[in-house]
Amino acid sequence: MKIEITQKRENPLLKRTEVRFTVAHDGESTPGRNAVAEEIAKMMKSKRNCVVVDSIESVYGRGMSKGYAKVYASMEAALEYDRDHLLKRNGIEAPKAEKPAEE
Repeated sequence: MKIEITQKRENPLLKRTEVRFTVAHDGESTPGRNAVAEEIAKMMKSKRNCVVVDSIESVYGRGMSKGYAKVYASMEAALEYDRDHLLKRNGIEAPKAEKPAEE
């Protein structure tokens, strides 16, 4: 699996960098969100929990996929600005708040 970032766009209002990428995966199945997010995090020098992979679509007849991801400045920004179902798909969850002990 080889990932190439084809387009980068800064979005300071939403505290993120929007990335379009291509994945070369000849002879293999389309890679999963987690594997792609880890590679993008390495390339963008970020943490895995700050990367939200929005979509990965295979190109028909070729061992290639195209996709769109968002790299947030922090996990808190991702939790604030991104949609809940995408966060769940990417395995990003808010830290559990402890309930006060009931007597």
